Amino acid sequence: MTRIGAATGLIALTGLAVLACTAADPVRDESRATARAAGGVTAGDAAVDDAPVPRVIGAVTLNEDELAILLASALPATPPPNPTNRYADDPAAAEFGRRVFYDERFSARGDVSCATCHDPMLGFADGKRIAEGTALGTRHTPTLWNAGFGRWFFWDGRADSLWAQALSPLENEVENATTRLALVHRIAADPLFAREYERAFGPLPDVSDPARFPAAGRPVPADLEHPDHLVWAAMAPSDQDAVTQVFVNVGKALEAFQRRIVSNDAPFDRFRRGVEEGDVRQQRQMTAAARRGFQLFAGKARCHLCHHGPLFTDLEFHNTRVPGFEGTTSLDGGRFQGIDLLLDGEFLGTSRWSDDPGGLAEAKVSYLNRTGHSWGEFKTPSLRNVAATAPYMHNGRFATLEEVVTFYSTLEGAAPVHHRGEQLLEATNLAAGEIADLVAFLESLTDNDVPDELLAPAD
Repeated sequence: MTRIGAATGLIALTGLAVLACTAADPVRDESRATARAAGGVTAGDAAVDDAPVPRVIGAVTLNEDELAILLASALPATPPPNPTNRYADDPAAAEFGRRVFYDERFSARGDVSCATCHDPMLGFADGKRIAEGTALGTRHTPTLWNAGFGRWFFWDGRADSLWAQALSPLENEVENATTRLALVHRIAADPLFAREYERAFGPLPDVSDPARFPAAGRPVPADLEHPDHLVWAAMAPSDQDAVTQVFVNVGKALEAFQRRIVSNDAPFDRFRRGVEEGDVRQQRQMTAAARRGFQLFAGKARCHLCHHGPLFTDLEFHNTRVPGFEGTTSLDGGRFQGIDLLLDGEFLGTSRWSDDPGGLAEAKVSYLNRTGHSWGEFKTPSLRNVAATAPYMHNGRFATLEEVVTFYSTLEGAAPVHHRGEQLLEATNLAAGEIADLVAFLESLTDNDVPDELLAPAD
């Protein structure tokens, strides 16, 4: 396949339409004519087709591969619809979700909120190597910037919707560590929360009878002999469903809020618009070093093979051989275990709690195939706002972007794998100046301005 064909295939993966250079393109024809005049190959030679043709656009020169990658990077202002959540774009649900997101009372000790680990001032992450709620977790906290555009959630993809992902930390014993019964009582006891909930979702169930609705409890596998399970199991199934429906609505409200956390006006975005419009002023919103870094990203450094499209991610899972700490090798199974957790999940997109259990939700999980090659694979993160979300990787292994780029350049200390591993993962052997340019490009992807409507609401 020619390099032009490879770029075209990459565009198709993003699902975006871009301008393509064809044989009838006058810029391409002019380049070929220049080559012939200089004594080079003719327009019909395969060598010409195989070589990316430079295009001068204002102040920059890009070849066809670089231009294709650039034009495929435009991020829409709003995420695509989520049929499994009928409230995904409901303003009342989003405002209720924002209130829940910032309230620490939705945790067992009253000291952990969603914003504890997803602080807007820290890139909607926490700046820590490993997440910490009521206890220390096992993985690095990912950012929420542009999460509404995602396909799988958590590093291992164990949730297939943003609302299902939002529910997990609430009952996770190392994060918020609350229970769905306690959560419903919290909403019902607070007039403001109750009013905002009912504005979005309708009447709350009457949970005032402690015999029917104890203060705390949640479903837990019976073999764990957990006290929450005993409380929950004693409830009537209809009361369990009433509580769980409120719990699910909270997750859907959190998704509605998080879908508003969109960043698409970084210096790189202004550069792209400048290239599209031939506007030199906008092109210069990105530094010369960052422009060189983009050309490395799209070429020699091969970053675009996994980090492409509007989010700069292929939305898939890879084993990047990231080392553990102090010479240890990570035993984290990643996607291999995540698929089982996904399919066993209570709030799968095909479950009765989904607003559209067929269609795309069913198609997403119908063809999942867990093989031994899934061991140690983790989701490719978006690179948007990446400069604001250090440290990096699923285990927080690297403190700076320079460390990340250097690792991929050398693969020094890379962890072994028990199969052939990623065929795309090869040392790129970048020079020091190239590493600096690539870091400058990654920094140009950052637009970390947080609109007021994403911050904690006033009481």
